[in-house]
Parts: sequence; C-alpha cells; structure tokens
Amino acid sequence: MRIVKHEGNRTTSGQASRPTADERFLESEKDFTQTDPWRVFRILSEFVEGYEAMAETGRAVTVFGSARIEPDSPVYKSAVEVCRLLSEKGFSIITGGGPGIMEAANKGAQLGGSGSIGLNIELPFEQHLNPYTDLSVQFHYFFVRKTMFLKYAEGFVIFPGGFGTMDELFEALTLIQTGKVRNFPVVLFDSSYWKGLLDWLRQTMLAKGKISTEDLDLMIVSDDPEEAAGFLIDAIGKNGKRNQQEEGAREAARHAYGRRKS
Repeated sequence: MRIVKHEGNRTTSGQASRPTADERFLESEKDFTQTDPWRVFRILSEFVEGYEAMAETGRAVTVFGSARIEPDSPVYKSAVEVCRLLSEKGFSIITGGGPGIMEAANKGAQLGGSGSIGLNIELPFEQHLNPYTDLSVQFHYFFVRKTMFLKYAEGFVIFPGGFGTMDELFEALTLIQTGKVRNFPVVLFDSSYWKGLLDWLRQTMLAKGKISTEDLDLMIVSDDPEEAAGFLIDAIGKNGKRNQQEEGAREAARHAYGRRKS
C-alpha cells in the first residue's frame, strides 16, 4: 500500500502492466501453503494501513461513477457542483482517485475546501491518480478498498458508470437492506441513465418477488446538483425519515428470510 498526502495539484502514476495482487490471490497454487497463508498478513496490513490513513477523515460522502466521463460532459460538471456543495457543508469527498467522475468529485471537494480523498487501486495497466486529491491511498485488493469506501462515508452519490459502479451500488444497497449500515442515503444522479435499471428492478425483480417495494425507496434519483446535495445533507442530519425507509426494507428482508416451508 502507498499513502500520499499531496501539496498542490499533481498526478501520480500507478504500476506498469503486470499481474495484480487480486489476480495472484485468485490463482490456484500447487502448494498453497507456500503462498496463501502468508498473503493473509499482507491483506491484514492493507486494512491496518488504510484505517490509519483514513482515521481523521471526519464526515464524508463517497462518490462513484465512470472513469470514461470527459471534463466537457454535463454530468462531469454536475459532479463538480454536487461535491462542491457537500464540501462547503463540511463533508470530505471520497472517490476511487481516477479520472472521469472521480476527478470531478475530487475537484469539487477542493473547490469547497473540504478533504479530497482518492482510494486508488492496482490495475494490470497504468492507472493515473487525478490531480485533485489531498490524500491518496493505493490499494492492492478491491475488497479492502471497498471496505474503506463504506466505512468512512455517511452516504453515496452514484453517477453514471459501468460494472464497478454497479458493484459498489448494489453492495451498498445490500448492506442497508440487511441492517449492516444505517441512515445511509444513496442518490442516483442522472435519471435518464438510471431509468432502464430502475424499470427493470420494478418490472422484473419486484414483480417476481425478489425484492420489496421498500427496497426501491432506498434510492433517490435526481438531476439537480442542489437537490442531490440537499437530500444527502438532510438525510444525514435529520435521520428520522431515512431511518423509517431503511427499517421498512429491513423488515421486508426479515420477513423473507424468516419464512419456512410448512
């Protein structure tokens, strides 16, 4: 793991192309006793170093979205504005540290004057840290990094993204639904992008009884930066309504898991 506190704006390059720690971790070994047990210590050290680096984060919101969004895109500009508004209210902004939406979010954090944090990941190709982070932490393992995204945030803003964004969104929803995290608002930004997914959730997943109506209430959709930031600030500061939404989802999950065949 590499931890860097930045003075001013600059770009840090990651590793050159080579097998990643995750790739080596998932490989089968002829004699696993020579590798995997010892790899546990590296994983443990990555958790410890991450906790130490993030210990003074304070109130924070994690922002996810595509690395492929260009700076001239309207959604990039919206991400800057949402995070500037959150930053001005004292929330640090946590991202994956890369380009696109992550860069926009970190830029907004710096404009608003709060902490701007990038949790970068080792990839088999060169990965550049965006120039708007004050604190960057380099991780080898995706699952350790994902823990940090959740542990130090009080809510998520999810902008248009790909597989990684979907992974992070549904992990958060599962943890809320099962009561692992509480009073944790989730905002989906850009209704036109999320419409197809939300329609499928209602028309297929909900219709076939795989989720409850209350589960859909866990996500708020917005196209307006002030509305999105305001919802997060209100939900975190005045948590009565949000707690009710989450309790409804947890109760539906308890009912589903508690059913027994007669």
